[in-house]
Amino acid sequence: MTQAHDRASQKPQDSQPQPPFVLALDVGTSSTRAMLFDAAGEAVPQVVSQHTYELTTSNEGEVSVDPEMLLNVVAQTIDEVLKVAGSRAAQIKAVATDTFWHTLLGVDAKGHPVTPLITWEDTRAYKASLELRSQLDEKAVHERTGARFHASYWPAKLKWLSEQQPAIVKKVATWLSFGEYMHRQFLGRSVCSLSMASGTGMLVTRERKWDAELIRTVGIAPEQLPKLGDARDSLQGLTLEYAGRWPALHDAPWFPALGDGATACIGSGSASKQNWSLTVGTSSAVRVVVPTQEVVPSDGLWLYLIDAHRAVLGGALSEGGNLFSWVNKTLKVTDLASVEQEAVKIPPDGHGLTVLPFISGERSLGWHADARMTMAGLSIHTQPADVLRALTEALALQLAIVYEELMKTLKWQGQAPRLLASGGALVKSDLLRSVIADTVGTPVYPSTDHEASARGAALLALEALGVIADVAQVEPHLTEATQPDTKNKAIYHKAAQRQRELYQLLLHDE
Repeated sequence: MTQAHDRASQKPQDSQPQPPFVLALDVGTSSTRAMLFDAAGEAVPQVVSQHTYELTTSNEGEVSVDPEMLLNVVAQTIDEVLKVAGSRAAQIKAVATDTFWHTLLGVDAKGHPVTPLITWEDTRAYKASLELRSQLDEKAVHERTGARFHASYWPAKLKWLSEQQPAIVKKVATWLSFGEYMHRQFLGRSVCSLSMASGTGMLVTRERKWDAELIRTVGIAPEQLPKLGDARDSLQGLTLEYAGRWPALHDAPWFPALGDGATACIGSGSASKQNWSLTVGTSSAVRVVVPTQEVVPSDGLWLYLIDAHRAVLGGALSEGGNLFSWVNKTLKVTDLASVEQEAVKIPPDGHGLTVLPFISGERSLGWHADARMTMAGLSIHTQPADVLRALTEALALQLAIVYEELMKTLKWQGQAPRLLASGGALVKSDLLRSVIADTVGTPVYPSTDHEASARGAALLALEALGVIADVAQVEPHLTEATQPDTKNKAIYHKAAQRQRELYQLLLHDE
């Protein structure tokens, strides 16, 4: 690595955490955590609480969660982290939040939920997304909002709900994402950040306002959408219940919830155009931070906001760690680490399988929400290690497609960007990092900041407080890069061709 890379890889080990501290709340698809970060954006050792929770799923495509249950889980993590923080709790000067993008929740006039929290993974609205494509100019909407019509976004969800559950929809006073709901319970009010609003698929990103045509089309009133604000528009003052529960946080500014994909970019050190974020958690994505006004996304990509001036251009896959969870639960492979050791021994594309890994539908690049995982080539000799290797390679091939689309959209020339890797599924798997490096053809730099989303939220709060001048100047913490094996690229090129042929056979749009 270059000297600059060596500096970036050196994470402080012995320095004492310095105030002011930021409490970061990270609400993800399968777990939620609370962490404490110091003035340099470094995690305070051992001051963390994490809890997992279960989603409600169905064969019809439902993936939702009880918002009140999730709220209680978040509150529990805050209780626990404040207890562990001890005297440092009095030096917490801000609360930063990131949550999973694209969630939808309807609340009544008293703020009580009347719908479950519908997640990005829910595909029940896919027919509604097709109807929207026939009713409106999707290309024009995509250019305005940065989002295609898809079951993961609000327009399709709202249309589907109005058709399938009209009596419930009539009770809704306001539509929210989880971050706003959480703040309304803790603070009594909320601000919908431009970041979260852009993830709904209903925000005109360059004008920073809700899209009037979409509001009319899905049949809601403008006043049913939450009040917009920027990332720095903090709120202070807890409700009576929580002021007594968390006195250390009562006077601290609570910054609006931001999309976890945006904060993952910041937290992994991918806040500049030369450093790209590669994340594989429950789902996966490749992202690059760009000025808001600079780029119009191609058909396969999206553009979401970090704040009024910074945006994230990228492509997301609905599959990631959920593929490996499927192997664990469905194939009853309890020791994935041992099976991965066997999978490493299998030559690249040496399993005889061709896989479309769309276990929760497709997002980038084709946006087929109704797609499902397909595995061709199974035989009596197929072993769990073959399946695991095939799924790993299928995921990597899809990420390579997103990477190439980003390169083309940005008209990239010269030295390739650095791929900074974060996310539990990616950090834990040497095989996955190796296959991604081979398919993309560039080194993959693992970040040692394993909670990149939480760290990114904390760094942006420190920037808003004036403690950090510019998050783009914060050096990433990296370990040794996983280098590509040039011999394998040609092999994976042939595998990609087979995957494309199967894709065209099953999902080709006429």
